[in-house]
Amino acid sequence: MPTTTIRLPKDLKVRVAAAAKRSGMTSHGFILKAIAEKTEQENLHADFDAVAEDRYARIVASGKTIPWEEMRGYLEKRVAGKEAKRPASRKLAR
Repeated sequence: MPTTTIRLPKDLKVRVAAAAKRSGMTSHGFILKAIAEKTEQENLHADFDAVAEDRYARIVASGKTIPWEEMRGYLEKRVAGKEAKRPASRKLAR
C-alpha cells in the first residue's frame, strides 16, 4: 500500500486523537475512515449533479416540464397511498 504523508496542525491532531479515542479507534483508522466517508460523499454529490444536469438538458431540449404545484400534489397523494394520475408535461411558459 502506498504511503501518503498528511501534516496536521497541532490543534487538529489533538482533536482527531480525542475523537478517535472516543470512537474506540486509532488516529490512523479514524483518519482513513474520515477520508473514505468524505470521498463517498463527494462521489454521491457528483452523481447527483450529473443527474440534475442531464434532467435540465432534457427540459431545455424538449421545452417541456411539469409545474411544481401539480407534481407536489401528485407526490403527496402517492406518499399517502392514494391513487394519483401522473401530471402531463407541457411547454414551459416564458
